[in-house]
Amino acid sequence: MKRYLALCLMVLLLFAGCAPGRREEGSYTETYMDLFDTFTTIIGPGEDEEDFQKSADAIHDVLLTYHKLFDIYHDYPGVNNLKTVNDQAGIAPVAVDPVILELLADCREYYTLTGGRVNAAMGSVLSLWHDARNKGLDDPENARLPDAVALREAAKHMDWAVVELDEAASTVYITDSNTQLDVGAIAKGWAVEKAAQNAPAGFLISVGGNVRVTGPKAEDAPWVIGIQDPDQAGVNRYTIAVTSGSVVTSGDYQRTYVVDGMEYHHIIDPDTLMPAARWSSVTVICADSGLADALSTALFLLSPEEGKSLAEKCDAQALWVTPEGKEYMTDGFRALIRE
Repeated sequence: MKRYLALCLMVLLLFAGCAPGRREEGSYTETYMDLFDTFTTIIGPGEDEEDFQKSADAIHDVLLTYHKLFDIYHDYPGVNNLKTVNDQAGIAPVAVDPVILELLADCREYYTLTGGRVNAAMGSVLSLWHDARNKGLDDPENARLPDAVALREAAKHMDWAVVELDEAASTVYITDSNTQLDVGAIAKGWAVEKAAQNAPAGFLISVGGNVRVTGPKAEDAPWVIGIQDPDQAGVNRYTIAVTSGSVVTSGDYQRTYVVDGMEYHHIIDPDTLMPAARWSSVTVICADSGLADALSTALFLLSPEEGKSLAEKCDAQALWVTPEGKEYMTDGFRALIRE
C-alpha cells in the first residue's frame, strides 16, 4: 500500500507541481478520491479556475456514473450494476444501462483478442484472491493464500458462453449461478476513454495512473508522463512525451499482500490461477485507453515474443521490465522516451 500511495503522489507531483490548483498560467489541476477505489487527477486549461472546474467536474461525473455501473461490490439506489448482474446469476436476466452491454461486448472481444488472457468472466476466481488479500491486509499475521481446491472449482465457471447479452432487451443474464463477472482489468481504462472522448481538448485524465490525454498542452507542448521503476517507489525509470492517446501500466507492486514473507499481487494468470511471475511491470501506449488497459494485463501474462506480436497487431507500443530489472521495449516506445 505504501508503494501504491507513493506512485499516486509521484503522479500528482509530476503532472501538477507541488500543490493542487493553478499549475501554470491558464492551466489547473483537480484531484478526486471517489472513483474506482483510487486517486483521479484531471489537469487542463480554462479561461479561469471556475471555467476549468466546470470541465473537470463534468468529466468526474461521467466517470462516477461508470464507477457505479461497473461496481461488483456495492449496491446503489435505483441502479442495476454489475453487482446486480452477479447477484442474479442463474436466476434471471437483469435489465441494465446500454453502457454495461457495450462494456461487456468489448470485454468479450478483448477475451478473444488476447487468447483468453483477459477474461472478465473469471470473477469467481478473482473474488477468492480479493477476499484473501483483504483478510491478509486486515490481519497480516494470519494472511493466507486462497484455498487451492476452491480456486480449481471456481475455474470451472469462467466461460463466456454462459454470459448472455441481449441488446434488444438491454439485459444481461449469467446462466451459470457459479460464474461471476469482474471487469477490473478493463473498466478504468474503458471509462477513462469514454470520458476523454467528450472532454475538452488539451486535458489529461489520470485514474490510478491510467492516463489519457485529449491533445497537447498549450502551444502544442507534449505531456510528460513518468513510468515508475517497479523496484523503486516514487522513482521514474523513464519519462515519455505524448500529445494524444493513453498510457497504462500494470505492475506487481500494485494491490499486494504478504503471505509467509512472499508478496502476492493482483494480476492472476487464468492458466495457473496464481499471480503471474514473468514481469514486474508492463506499460502500454496506444490510442484507446480501454484497449491499453486490456493489453497491459495481457502482455503481463505473455512471453515477450507473444506480447510484441499482440502489441504490433493493436498498433500499440510497450515496455516490459522483469523482476531482475531487465527490460524490453518496442521501437515506437523508445522513440517517445524524453531525454
